[in-house]
Amino acid sequence: MLKVQIRDHAMFEWKPINVTIWNEFRVEKTNPEAGRVYPKGIHTALSDGLQPYGFRIQTATLDQPEHGLTAEVLDRTDVLIWWGHLAHEEVSDSIVNRIYEKVRQGMGLIVLHSGHYSKIFRKLMGTSCTLKWREDGKRERIWVVSPGHPIAEGIGSEYFVVQKEEMYGEFFDIPAPDELIFIGWFKGGEVFRSGCAYYRGMGKVFYFQPGHETFPTYYNKYVLHVIANAVKWAVPTTSGTEPYADNRHVEPLENTDC
Repeated sequence: MLKVQIRDHAMFEWKPINVTIWNEFRVEKTNPEAGRVYPKGIHTALSDGLQPYGFRIQTATLDQPEHGLTAEVLDRTDVLIWWGHLAHEEVSDSIVNRIYEKVRQGMGLIVLHSGHYSKIFRKLMGTSCTLKWREDGKRERIWVVSPGHPIAEGIGSEYFVVQKEEMYGEFFDIPAPDELIFIGWFKGGEVFRSGCAYYRGMGKVFYFQPGHETFPTYYNKYVLHVIANAVKWAVPTTSGTEPYADNRHVEPLENTDC
């Protein structure tokens, strides 16, 4: 088993990465095909698929109190993985604001597939995050356009294939990514910015497109590998910096009268 850990520089101890997987957990209950593919929910499939990477994983869903994302849960989360589809507007604005502040303070966020239209992703991007789509279940080829990026590490090829996936197409109304890592090509001819990395305050955000609810995308070894890489990339780092805060008044470091 590959153990992935972060170092507590103050205590010189190695600690596992704490990952919270959030899933709306609605479509698996209302769509028989989604329920067949993910009988225990997408969050459970992701948790099982990421277990070999040595993360400390907990899950949360929409219908739990505070959507399972209490202040205590987020305080012990290094990286939050987000999947939503049917009920974006049911997510409480107060919880969205709580997540937003945690990201700005350093918590990593990985947004998957239809989470592009979640309140938290739209708030962080500042755009509509709309796109073209077609639920045809055709092949997608995902090209690595930044092979030196940590999120692409270990793929071992210029591209990988998802045999059945929902088409997402441009124009994708997002800010230009700070780092574009993957571009998806679909059998119908469309292309899409499938892997986009951003920096927000002290936090890192990664959007990854594959993951339609009626296709077995989250059992694909390459998709899981990319998500695991993204978790490791998005882990909070201090690197000698102070905690993030807006509009701080500070004294000069040196005597300005000289």
